[in-house]
Amino acid sequence: MIYELAETGLAGKLFENWEETMIYSCIQKMMGKMYVIDQNDPRSVMACIGDFIFFAGKPCMELVMNKPEGFTIMVPQTNDWASLIEKCYADKCRKVIRYAMKKNTVFNKEYLTGLLAELPKGCHLHFIDKELYEQCLKNQWSRDLVSVFESQNEYLEKGIGTVAIKNDEIIAGASSYTRYREGIEIQVDTRKDERRKHLATTCCAKLILACLERGLYPSWDAQNLWSVHLAEKLGYELSHEYIAYEVN
Repeated sequence: MIYELAETGLAGKLFENWEETMIYSCIQKMMGKMYVIDQNDPRSVMACIGDFIFFAGKPCMELVMNKPEGFTIMVPQTNDWASLIEKCYADKCRKVIRYAMKKNTVFNKEYLTGLLAELPKGCHLHFIDKELYEQCLKNQWSRDLVSVFESQNEYLEKGIGTVAIKNDEIIAGASSYTRYREGIEIQVDTRKDERRKHLATTCCAKLILACLERGLYPSWDAQNLWSVHLAEKLGYELSHEYIAYEVN
């Protein structure tokens, strides 16, 4: 039987040395949930937050099969977990490479401020408020900027984000996908017809500067090499590649 782990600190050792802010969010009870087979002495654990599930400890088929509805990104701690995911989901999962960026970036504030000048004419940057939160939810491409938070109030309390607006429409944004005590995990999206116009760069620069002002670290995990290049432009450095599985 699977249980939600109330004492999330019990799973801390299983995730030891795994530098992943979304795991921190779950352990700190800021966002997300953890599930185990044994609540008192967990040997296997899954941390669920947004589209992501992180598996740690002793591989457990019951946990791997406990997939929520819809699209999921499963991240195995070991090769044994990876093999179990492949066994359980076979042709329903796709193995992908993601890119972890270093978590100790020292940002150049003057340089980031200079990047704001790349914002195209006719566009304006705004921090996400109540009205813009609702606008983000209306479009499939921009939902992830705010949707992992359970409510508008939770986002406004814990989250932070900036969007580019043209003709009263959101065309790009960078926001907190998730939040942990010391910082956020960045989500960046641009409407398909507005890409390659420096909108992602300017939104991210604005967001990073706002995080630094608040004493928050803006963590970055890259889905692809384009995301790596954008992160490097902003001052991040690549840490390592890792394997994940996209499961439908």
